Amino acid sequence: MRLGEKQSLIVVKKVEFGIYLAEREGDETRVLLPAKQVPQGTEIGDRLEVFVYKDSKDRMITTTREPKLKMGEVKVLTVVSVQGIGAFLDWGLEKDLFLPYKEQVGKVREQDEILVRLYIDKSRRLCASMKEIYEMLDTDSPYQAGDTVQGRVYEFSDNFGAFVAVDDRYSALIPCHEDHSFLRIGDCVNARVTGVKPDGKLDLTLREKAYVQMNEDALKVLELLDQYNGVLPFTDKASPELIMQETKMSKNAFKRAVGRLYKERKIEITKEEIRKS
Repeated sequence: MRLGEKQSLIVVKKVEFGIYLAEREGDETRVLLPAKQVPQGTEIGDRLEVFVYKDSKDRMITTTREPKLKMGEVKVLTVVSVQGIGAFLDWGLEKDLFLPYKEQVGKVREQDEILVRLYIDKSRRLCASMKEIYEMLDTDSPYQAGDTVQGRVYEFSDNFGAFVAVDDRYSALIPCHEDHSFLRIGDCVNARVTGVKPDGKLDLTLREKAYVQMNEDALKVLELLDQYNGVLPFTDKASPELIMQETKMSKNAFKRAVGRLYKERKIEITKEEIRKS
């Protein structure tokens, strides 16, 4: 019996509360299919396609229902409750799927839709995990540079950025030099593909093409100048980290915006600061 998978099992015994199934006739390992799940007309010797999991008392059981997640898959499930030991997810079966705190990569809330996989814990129970999703996503997407895509954020990395599953299945990344501080795990984003790596993974940006984004960034710089009473205590020569912290822009984007404003004579630049003209 393979937990978390659909299997073809044979009916070996009928009882008042359901039927017992086994892999082969004569097998001692048998598993129950509750009476309300038994197809009408089922007889001993018939084969049924069922999903194997555990009930609320951790007993092996089967169902003819189609779960939203099976072993080896990555799917989006909804958080139905958050408790002291972890969260519980709706996966289409009577017993909700447990997501332990140690398998979460970020805080989840009720009604969040998150990307998870299935695993068997040390107690031989089926549980959900938000970890190791990266290795399970596809890298053969049909998208190319310039395409607009939709994706779901599933993990953050200080070194790399925000990891995104495009169409909930293709591996993609919003690089760390781009501001993503406003995003949460489970957020869906519209993004533009900036490149496709040799291994098929996608690079994404939430920003518009440079000539469009420059106008928005220039307005942001003017707003920031107003907040600083008309004088920014740093220039485009500052470190990328400082610029990102203060402006939520990459250094290159900030330089382009400052250059635009300087050409339009809306600002003055000294060695140590930027002033509003």
